[in-house]
This record gives sequence, structure tokens and C-alpha cells, in this order.
Amino acid sequence: MLITAAVCPHPPLLVPQIARGAAAELDALRAACDRAVADLVAAGPDELVVVGAGEENRVHGADAGGSLAPFGVPLEVGPAPAVLPHPLTVGRWLAERGGAAPSRYAEVARDARPEECLVRGAELAASVPRLALLVMGDGSARRTTASPGRFDDRAVGFDDSVAAALADADVEGLSALDPRLADELMAAGRAAWQTLAGAADGSGLRGRLLAHTAPYGVGYFCATWN
Repeated sequence: MLITAAVCPHPPLLVPQIARGAAAELDALRAACDRAVADLVAAGPDELVVVGAGEENRVHGADAGGSLAPFGVPLEVGPAPAVLPHPLTVGRWLAERGGAAPSRYAEVARDARPEECLVRGAELAASVPRLALLVMGDGSARRTTASPGRFDDRAVGFDDSVAAALADADVEGLSALDPRLADELMAAGRAAWQTLAGAADGSGLRGRLLAHTAPYGVGYFCATWN
């Protein structure tokens, strides 16, 4: 049963060693993520599982590591070899920063259909009496002319709908996200958020939005469900 969840973004600049001189720009977001992870630990779950998008549906064990070397810093997270996709690598970094020890890393195919994600989440929730999830996902990367992707005037509205669903622990709202629209808007978190929706269905959790920002033209969210 899912007893608590945290939603965090996965920009590489969240890691101070990568951000370097620009690290202070994400201080508030980093602090919100730290708070969210602390809430997970305080809930005393039987297991903490990190969820994030990747190439395929698979589960990595507690000893799986990742690398942030593609972002210009030879920083390894966890043991080698590096097998975790980027969202799960940042998730492991956040968890360890907060003193948490994830038992598994659930990679969700970024193109998985919503119904697949919902089933995957329900299976995770049923696998442990007291489960905590750390769910990694970014919003649209097409919010402004300075965004990584070309500006799309639908991006801000999409991100606002995600923020509202996270704030209200709105399982139906997350479940209804359109995968085609999310893909067009370069919203990397869609599959992970819908996995959360599947895990949280019927749990009665309440949401709290800790951060909703877009400093680099990409939507970043931090929320807790307790």
C-alpha cells in the first residue's frame, strides 16, 4: 500500500557539482526536494522505490548506479557500472542526500501507455505493506523562446494542470494526461506521474505542492502526498 510519495524534478543542475557557479539559482528548488525526501523517510516505510522514465519497463536493484558524466562532471552515483537512466540517477542522488536508501529503482518506458503506467503503479503499491515512492519527472521543455524546445503556447497550461493535480493528489487528473500532448511538449515526467496515479488510487493521500517553477524554460515541480 502506498503511504507516502514525493514528486521531484531531475534537471542536472539540481546537483551542485554540475551547477557550479549557478548552483544558487536552484537553491529553493533543491531545498523543496530535500524537504520532500525527508517526509518520505519520516513516514517509516517498509520500502522506498524511485520511479522515473527510461527506455523500457524494468526494475533495477538497490545496488544499481548511474553517472552524471554526460553533463560535464565525472560524478558517479552509486556503484558502477552505470545502468540507471538520468531521472533515476538524480533520484538516487536526492535519496542518498536525504539519508534514504531506496530498495528498488522502477524504470518506466517513457512511451508507455497510460493504462500500462496505472497497472505498473498498482502493482508497486500491492507489493509492499507500507510503500514510499520518490517520483522523478520534469514538465514541458517548450514554455518560452529560451526553452530547450521550440516555444509552444500549450506548454504553460499543461504544466499548470500538472501542478494542480499534484497539489490536490488528483489521481484522475494525472491519469488523464494525454501522452501524445506530453510528448509534443517534451514533458519528460508523464509516464512516472501516471505510475504514481496507479499506485495512489484509493489510498486517500493528500497533496501539497512545494514548488512549481521554470527557471530555464522547463517546468519543475516538487510535491508531497501524505
